[in-house]
Amino acid sequence: MLIKYKTIYKEAEAEIIEKKSKFIATVRPVKTEEEAQSFIEEMRKKYWDATHNVFAYQIGERNQIQRFSDDGEPSGTAGLPVLDVLKGEDVKDVAIVVTRYFGGTLLGTGGLVRAYGKAAKEGLLEAGIIEKKLYRRFHVITDYSLLGKVQYEILQEGHVIEDTIYTDKIKFIVLVEEENKDSFSKRIIEKTNAQAEINQVNSVYGAWIDEELKVEELDNTKEE
Repeated sequence: MLIKYKTIYKEAEAEIIEKKSKFIATVRPVKTEEEAQSFIEEMRKKYWDATHNVFAYQIGERNQIQRFSDDGEPSGTAGLPVLDVLKGEDVKDVAIVVTRYFGGTLLGTGGLVRAYGKAAKEGLLEAGIIEKKLYRRFHVITDYSLLGKVQYEILQEGHVIEDTIYTDKIKFIVLVEEENKDSFSKRIIEKTNAQAEINQVNSVYGAWIDEELKVEELDNTKEE
């Protein structure tokens, strides 16, 4: 499992005009090749009257799935430039379809490469490139007498308090970057003289968006 990786925040669309040809880049996050193919088919149906629906996608922790299609454009002038944008930005689990409506003027090989690449880049910008980091979720349970100390230690180290539950004791639900999980446990134990109970619950991916940590639950881990 990757400690961190880049992907996109949301589905998005961008449009450019080159010599009267319209290029529409639609970008979508995808987790599997089946999702990518379904997205491509959806765009083909949506833009059934377009001259070309070029696509590229990159999926997997090591970008092990990479596919592209020129969809009738000269070989290497359309799908490959779109894939090169994905590879250049190193974004994972992303598919792009660039739809072209021919405007009557031939762009030439170099012009096509530039236009498809530019459209793809504009699409990624609209989708928003984000960095997802792996976090470990902890439950820290303590008496009220240690509330201030525990809260201070959590925030002092830059960890994120996801929630606080007040019952007969206090339960802090804390997100800690994966590489800091051992030092976090050690510090809480030391600072509370082992009076606080600390449990590792599961792993999640998190990305900072508009100064808020957006969390993505992982299918292979279940919260206790």
